[in-house]
Order: sequence, then structure tokens, then C-alpha cells
Amino acid sequence: MQATLDIEPSLQDGDTLPPLWHWLYFLEAKRASELGRDAHPKRGGFLPPVALPRRMWAGGRLSFETPLIIGQEAIKKSTIKSVQEKDGRTGKLCFVTVQHEIFQNDVRAMTEEHDIVYREDPDPAAPTPTPKAAPDDAAFSERVSPNQALLFRYSALTFNGHRIHYDVDYARSVEGYDGLVFHGPLTATLLVDLAARQVGKSPKTFTFRGLAPIAGLTAFSIEGRRANDTAELWAKRHDGALAMSAQATF
Repeated sequence: MQATLDIEPSLQDGDTLPPLWHWLYFLEAKRASELGRDAHPKRGGFLPPVALPRRMWAGGRLSFETPLIIGQEAIKKSTIKSVQEKDGRTGKLCFVTVQHEIFQNDVRAMTEEHDIVYREDPDPAAPTPTPKAAPDDAAFSERVSPNQALLFRYSALTFNGHRIHYDVDYARSVEGYDGLVFHGPLTATLLVDLAARQVGKSPKTFTFRGLAPIAGLTAFSIEGRRANDTAELWAKRHDGALAMSAQATF
């Protein structure tokens, strides 16, 4: 992960795991015959058998209670908290919230609520929704320049087979994106890291919400401002659209 983010490798057993890097762990490898058209595992089993074809990571809420230590065994417990069907501007939606708890040495280290949204296939005749504009009063900002290698390596690290991140034809023709899609979890990881570097310590809580896709390998910015023990954060697309909003508390 450090190499993927172009950071000099330094972490070793006994060090604290950086925030959100737990997504590299507790991975489940399904057989090829158990995958859907998008290369995600077919619904059913743990996740409910939602019929809507498109799946996206909508956001999450995390509470960091004690550090996770690299090299020590940990246990994750997952529970489906809610399943809600709604009608949106672009068709039917289904929101699933899953709670994850990670324990190390019999102590709960962190709690996460993970929001997943399922959607219908895009209607080519439907107008493209106008995204909300990102704030223009950032106190700190960094530029991110995606490339295919970065998307591939993060998909590999998290064993994420979703084709929108590496199959450009599928991303465009089936799911209606402008090109390869930058991972929402990776955007969140970059935002929480930006906040931690600005404040000089890891956060106690972190929330994020995906609002518009970052697609087509176009450069974007991760930005924010700080007020006391809170950092307001966001990802701004090249066209000024708000791609993700987030908040970290310290």
C-alpha cells in the first residue's frame, strides 16, 4: 500500500496501521462462478439478494477506539443493520448498511458503518444530473493524478474485482461512466491521510459520503479546512464538482 501511494516503505510489525488501511484485510475470495456480471460476488449469502445490477460504495462512518497493530491477529464481526428501498431521480435504489467491528487482543479497536447503494442500469436517454459544486475556500489542497496502474494496484490490494476500475469498455458501455472509475474507498483514504498530516495525529472519527464519480483518469484535488479539533474535507473534480465530502474529528 505504501508503494502504491508512492510512499517510501517503512511500516513493519508492531507499527500502527494507518486509518482505513484495514480495507486491505479480511478479504474473501469467491470462485469465478460465484461472481456477477460486474465481477463483484453475486448477492445472497451474507449480503441480501438485491436484484438491482449496479453496486457502489456510498459512504461510511468510522470510530477509532484503539490502534490496530500490524502483525497481530485481529477479528472482524459484521452485521447487516438496515436494508432500505427508495425511488430516486435516476430510478430505483436500495441502500444497505453493514456494521463492522474489529477486535484485537479481545479489545474493540474500531467500528465502521459501511453504506452500499444498489442502482438500476443508466438510461441513455435520461439527462445527466448536475453535480453539486465543491467548496472554494480550502485552507489546504493537494492534486491527485490517477493512472491505470494505481487503480489496478489498489483493486488488487483490496481484492476488488469490480470491472469499473479496470475495464474501460464495461465502465462506459454498461455502467455509463466517462471512463475508468477512481475507487471511492481510495478517495476516502487519501482524504483521511490529508487530515492526519495537517493535524499531526490520527483521527478519532471519520465520516465520508460519495456524491459524484471521479472517472476518466482526470486529475482531481483533495482539500479541506480545519476548525479546532475538526477537519472538513472534500474531493473536487477537474470540473469543480464535489465528488466526496468528509469530516474527521481529533
